Amino acid sequence: MMQVYLLDVEGTTSPVSLVSEQLFPYARRHLEPYLRAHSRKVVVQADLALLFEENRIETDPGAPRIEDAASVDQAMAYLLWLMDQDRKSTALKSLQGKVWKNGYQAGELLGTVFPDVPPALARWAAKGRVAIYSSGSVEAQKLIFGHSSAGDLTPLLSGYFDTRIGPKTAAASYAAIAAALGVATSDILFVSDLPRELNPAQQAGCDTRLSLRQGNAPVADPQGHLAIHSFAEIP
Repeated sequence: MMQVYLLDVEGTTSPVSLVSEQLFPYARRHLEPYLRAHSRKVVVQADLALLFEENRIETDPGAPRIEDAASVDQAMAYLLWLMDQDRKSTALKSLQGKVWKNGYQAGELLGTVFPDVPPALARWAAKGRVAIYSSGSVEAQKLIFGHSSAGDLTPLLSGYFDTRIGPKTAAASYAAIAAALGVATSDILFVSDLPRELNPAQQAGCDTRLSLRQGNAPVADPQGHLAIHSFAEIP
């Protein structure tokens, strides 16, 4: 019996459209006003400092450069570029999470989850632990499940992990998650819609399931991962 059910978000617990049609456009519209209003806050300054460091080691010659870590204009140029490139920037994800928090609290955003998700979370939490691993920030994850279309689901979740633990395409990240949860990787079932994430999880010793949800991009080759269309297929 699995001790930990580790879940991706986009295309697994929630429709891809939640991110592509709601969250990303909202962040793009509200990020600059948020930075101009809150750039003096310590937590925002920490994100901007991390963004400056990410920009310093940026290898793409087409990326805008940040010469002044306190410049909102320069930060925004790089942030918009990162969004256009769909880059998994930790600083960007953290800032997006702060913008989304305002949107959820204002009732302008709702964390859509598939109908089979709440009963599955309750079922798994009763016999083990459920954790989230997403490229979206931990704060953003908590907002989705705390303001979900099924109500507050956070009492059913025992852990949240983002790219600060490591990239989802690295086996070491799953080993680090297992260590953080105090279990062996063989005690973890990881569910994602992307074989490129499932492969390293399997390499690390996790069990895996490939999520085939309506609205997901077709997967031509499951690469040996068992496929599911609903969480009801996982006891």
